[in-house]
Amino acid sequence: MMNYSKGQIIALVALRIVIGWHFLYEGLTKIFQPEWTSGAYLMDSRGFLSGFFIWIASHPSVLSAADFLNEWGLTLVGLSLILGILTRLSTIAGMLLLLFYYLSHPAWIGYEYIFPLESAYFVVDKNIIEMVALLVIWFFPTSRIIGMERLVRRRN
Repeated sequence: MMNYSKGQIIALVALRIVIGWHFLYEGLTKIFQPEWTSGAYLMDSRGFLSGFFIWIASHPSVLSAADFLNEWGLTLVGLSLILGILTRLSTIAGMLLLLFYYLSHPAWIGYEYIFPLESAYFVVDKNIIEMVALLVIWFFPTSRIIGMERLVRRRN
C-alpha cells in the first residue's frame, strides 16, 4: 500500500483526472468533427523530423490512419485516466502522443507556424509540461487507491 497523505492523494488524483479530461475532450472534438484532419497541422511541421510528418500528410491512407490513431488514442487515454484503469499504459501512450506533437511543432527560436501558438514558448511548451505531469502519474499510480484498478485488484 502506498503511504500518501490525504492531500497528496487528492492532488495526484486531480492531476490524473484533469489531464484525462483534456485528452478526452481533444479526442472527442476530433471524432465528432468528420471533416477534421491533421493534414494541415502536419504540413506545417518544423524541426528535424518535419520530413516524416509531411510525408504522413502527403499520403492519404497514412494520414487517415494517423488521424484515426490520434482521435481514438486521445479519447482512450482520456477515459483511462479519468476512470483510473490501465493508467500505466495510458500514461505511456499519452506521453508518446505528446512527444509526436512536440516533435512536429517544437517550441524553438526561429520557428514560425501557420497555426498561432497559444503563448510565447522557448523550448518548454504545454506538451512538455503535460508529458512531465504524465510522468508524475506514472510514478504515483493513484488509480490503485482511487480508480477502477482498485476495484479490479479487490476482486483478485
